[in-house]
Amino acid sequence: MRAQNLWAHFLTIAGYIAMLVGALDPLEGSLLILPGSGLVALGAFLGKKERRLIAYRAMVFLLVAVGVGSLWWLSSVGGFGGPGERSMLWGSLILPYLIGWSMGIWGPESPRWVLALGIVVGVFYLAITPLVLARGHGPGQGIVATVITVIVMLGLLTIVGCIVRWKEPPPRIEPGAVPNGGPTTPIGGRGATEAPPPGT
Repeated sequence: MRAQNLWAHFLTIAGYIAMLVGALDPLEGSLLILPGSGLVALGAFLGKKERRLIAYRAMVFLLVAVGVGSLWWLSSVGGFGGPGERSMLWGSLILPYLIGWSMGIWGPESPRWVLALGIVVGVFYLAITPLVLARGHGPGQGIVATVITVIVMLGLLTIVGCIVRWKEPPPRIEPGAVPNGGPTTPIGGRGATEAPPPGT
């Protein structure tokens, strides 16, 4: 059981690192974010976390998978939003990827170091908006405006989500309780089995 918990911890850390590194370039980084979110979900399952947490991380992985699949498909057929290409509405198929990534960073039981780096990534997104805006002159101004809006909203969502999660108190473990889903009755407390008296 201890080896399984160590593997779960290792997979979760590796998954978070992949999600954070991949976020620096959401397009190419999808090759890291998709398996990273899967590792985080697998870590929750192997670590025998609460069902709600497992379901949450599985939902994050599903959102990322749907959005990344849509991203790759749109890239393979020539993209969207340009002259003679598909409508900008097709870009909404990518939103589950971005939302799922952000939810995965500030989700329940996210470590403090993940929340801190999530804030850094959110600030990075806000900081690059002027660079994107500077390239927005010409016939593609509508596309650039949409991209800027999405980047800003994603950055703000991630920053606010990480701050709110950071302020939550850590889960309390009763004295004598066994963590990781073990029995919660304190040792020697009510419900504990008493040793028979000597000579019986």
